[in-house]
Amino acid sequence: MLDRYNREINYLRISVTDRCNLRCHYCMPENDPCLLRHEDIMRFEEIREVVGVAVSMGVDKIRLTGGEPLVRKDIVDLVSMIASISGVKDLAMTTNGVLLSNYAASLAKAGLHRVNISLDTIDPVKFRSLTRGGDIQKVFKGINAARHARLEPIKINCVITESPDEADAMQVGSFCRAEGLQVRYIPKMDLQLGHFGVVDGGSGGDCGSCNRLRLTSDGKIKPCLFSDIAYDIRITGIRKSLEMALGNKPEKGTINLSNCFHNIGG
Repeated sequence: MLDRYNREINYLRISVTDRCNLRCHYCMPENDPCLLRHEDIMRFEEIREVVGVAVSMGVDKIRLTGGEPLVRKDIVDLVSMIASISGVKDLAMTTNGVLLSNYAASLAKAGLHRVNISLDTIDPVKFRSLTRGGDIQKVFKGINAARHARLEPIKINCVITESPDEADAMQVGSFCRAEGLQVRYIPKMDLQLGHFGVVDGGSGGDCGSCNRLRLTSDGKIKPCLFSDIAYDIRITGIRKSLEMALGNKPEKGTINLSNCFHNIGG
């Protein structure tokens, strides 16, 4: 399906939860992260229905995000539900990797194709500080588990402040080359200030070729990460919400004063 700027939209990113087991400085506040009420978060059946309608309209690429998707109870069941939908050609997940060693094999068996793993430094002390308590060894175990489960290609998402030449980014790059992983450098973003840039090694941030819509964890279809436009599937209906998001997808991102990264998905 084409938007009004003739961009082919075939990609739906789904935030399955606004919860996370880390508290990264640029993503989730340490205290009072304004979490959604449990009853407002989409049920698996709702998510599957949205994917089914989106696929019937031309979407064939699905990514599960969060928060941290692996903290969502029975997440493997959701992967299986989505994988069973005819027309889904690419089913991926973005994760911080902390719990991945527990789930990689089951996720692959359920139909997940590949994973992106967030890793901004390979220094254990810096990692603990950045994530407010995370254990980088668990991430390394998750990477190995993903490799053994053939959730490939494994892509590493590394957030940068200025450029890939930063010390931590360069060390992450060296680690990825040594381990046969693909690295993507993501400029640090600010939703409220409208700060974003093109991903080095990926397509994110390039508004002219953007091919995605988003589904928030409380059931809002959004045409753009950096926009306040949203359509509630529970009020407007799934197909109408998708159609309106497609028809009103902006030419480029501006600002987003309505969401946080942990409830919209990066």
